[in-house]
Amino acid sequence: MKDIIKKLDLTEYIESFQELFSRKKSIILEGDINLHFKLIEELSKFDINAPKEVANLDNSLVYIQKQGILKLDDIYEFTKIIRYFLYLKRFNFEGKLKEWIDKIIIPSDILKLDDYFDSKGNLKEGVDEDYDNIQNAIYKNKDLIRQSLYKVINSSKLRPYLVDSQVHLVNDQEAILVRGGFNHVVKATVVHRSNSGFFYVVPHNISELKQRRSDLINKQEEVLLKFCKQISSMFEKHLMFLKFINKEFDRVDHYQARLFFAKANDRNFLLPSRNNSCKLVEFRHPALHGAKPITIDFTKSVIMITGVNAGGKTMMLKSILSAVLLSKYLLPYNAHKSSQIGSFKNILAVLDDPQSVKNDISTFAGRMVEFSTLFSKKNAIVGVDEIELGTDSDEAASLFKVIIEELIKKDIKIIITTHHKRLAALLASNSDVELVAALYDEKNQRPTYEFLQGTIGKSYAFETASRYGIPHNIIKLAKKVYGEDKDKLNELIERSSELEREYKQKIQKLDKELEDTQRIKKSLKEQKENLDELVYSEKSKLHKEYKDAREEAKKAIKAKISKEGHRHLNVAHTKASSIKTQKITEIEELKVGDRVKYRTSKGVIVSIKGKQAFIENDSGMKMKVPLKDLSRSGNMPKPTIKPKTTVTVSKPETGHVKLDLHGQRVDEALENLDKFLSDALIAGFDEVLVYHGIGTGKLAAATKKYLDKHPKIRSYEDAHPSSGGFGAKVIKL
Repeated sequence: MKDIIKKLDLTEYIESFQELFSRKKSIILEGDINLHFKLIEELSKFDINAPKEVANLDNSLVYIQKQGILKLDDIYEFTKIIRYFLYLKRFNFEGKLKEWIDKIIIPSDILKLDDYFDSKGNLKEGVDEDYDNIQNAIYKNKDLIRQSLYKVINSSKLRPYLVDSQVHLVNDQEAILVRGGFNHVVKATVVHRSNSGFFYVVPHNISELKQRRSDLINKQEEVLLKFCKQISSMFEKHLMFLKFINKEFDRVDHYQARLFFAKANDRNFLLPSRNNSCKLVEFRHPALHGAKPITIDFTKSVIMITGVNAGGKTMMLKSILSAVLLSKYLLPYNAHKSSQIGSFKNILAVLDDPQSVKNDISTFAGRMVEFSTLFSKKNAIVGVDEIELGTDSDEAASLFKVIIEELIKKDIKIIITTHHKRLAALLASNSDVELVAALYDEKNQRPTYEFLQGTIGKSYAFETASRYGIPHNIIKLAKKVYGEDKDKLNELIERSSELEREYKQKIQKLDKELEDTQRIKKSLKEQKENLDELVYSEKSKLHKEYKDAREEAKKAIKAKISKEGHRHLNVAHTKASSIKTQKITEIEELKVGDRVKYRTSKGVIVSIKGKQAFIENDSGMKMKVPLKDLSRSGNMPKPTIKPKTTVTVSKPETGHVKLDLHGQRVDEALENLDKFLSDALIAGFDEVLVYHGIGTGKLAAATKKYLDKHPKIRSYEDAHPSSGGFGAKVIKL
């Protein structure tokens, strides 16, 4: 771990993160990374204090297991952990965070520890009566010693020998500072001598008080030993819990450190995806200050970076690997949230020259040793800097082409930097290889630290040499030796890069225009759908008004038994039937799987039979509807919350919706019944009436069997004798 962190220039960044831990530990957060991410996300919504510094308790846990007696300081370290979880339990957490904290149930014996210690780790008054009595006696003893010393200091006989009137603490003893000859006026023991030749002395009468204090301290230690023995015995009973809480404390410490580290410099958490595609957007390497953000798409198996010297190729390589490593261990960093990072088991960096006196191996041989290990790796991402290092570039190009293509088959991602174009040219036609060129500003004669995907870059070796002070005549001679043909090849490569840039800019412009067009098209389609809904809504209102008037007319006819009323009613019915509302439609070729809209309901086509389509709407209900009544809908439902079905057809205030199946074949009748019930459900009716007749009983039995299996029918019963009796069914939806 340290080796890869050092190679990627992340040492300082990782160390600054580790300083936020309450106790020293590895950056590795073991367990389900998706669960960790969820808990960190939920924890970020609360303003929670970081845990205080806590000692490593691994040795203490081993000591408990061996029935040892802990010191008071060790017991207090466990108390600090318990107190922090009691503090967390005061928050109103939700979701996974609540589940986790609720599972941490602290035994009542261990809960008492919170009442034993003050904030500095000292035993509180009242915990142990013997301890309190001894503590009070020690305080009184200190006062007696101080009073006795001041009495000696104020003695008129000793005053000529006093250097000052202070009480000095020397070798953990209270003493006074005197000149030579003091023994004529006071009996005392010399405990130290000052640089000026004076003496620090303790009078003999004070020594007796100090002996008394020493005896009290010994008794206090005995009381503390007894207390620690009791607590250690209790800890032994709860050893499994203490191991658990110690581990969970490290877990919450990991979370808190990551949150504070993210907030410190507006850093983001990027969770690795299950696929191995990588796309960095506005990434800034932690080792660079004021660096240009890097954006690169690394969805292919190999990315080959060519181009200008000192143009940031190696830093691009390190940036990709750094982002993968930081995401693997859920460490926040500076990159746009739209970045995508793959999940890799192994992260390898082949950056350094392996040659040294100790290993007695050549540069190229060392590289071969490193590459040979890659064939045994799985789910790995590898960065190789200066791939042809240590050997002839033409020979190396042929060798590495084959090696890289074999590694691609093993699903290993590789980032390569090179100054040589032959290997890039050999791999240019491989669809799994992405070419990236470091760009150069010829006008100002310096690298831009920007990159262009899809092309091979020029090295600009002569320009770089000139910029760093190599005489022009030497560069001119070098160009001549290099040859005109190769120089022309570089010009072609350069021109190709310029054309590529212009082409990509045009593509971006066209993509933007296409996006604008699609947005306008979508807006027009939504407007059209809204107009259609308005037309249907108005038609529904007209039909309802007509139906209400018709019902009223029926009541009037029944009351007056008027033939003339019947005639007028029939005329009104004929006129109402002639009302037609033309829906604006476009001829669309629909197929299974298309998302469509039927009236106010939206769903997906499940199957098509002739002119009929079976759709499943967003509420999960399946319907059979005419194909011509469907229109395409591009609006996808929300993934978690099912939308409410909005019904625009108003339910009649009186009477029931009716369907008459008399004289129909069983198949035809059931098909019409299915469509009738679908329309009734969409319209929002909760009760309908179906006439099936009595006859041979075949149609009645088929109707009952169908109704028993229908998922949206709550119940059904024979109709009232006035409404059909045994030959009809009242169905509740």
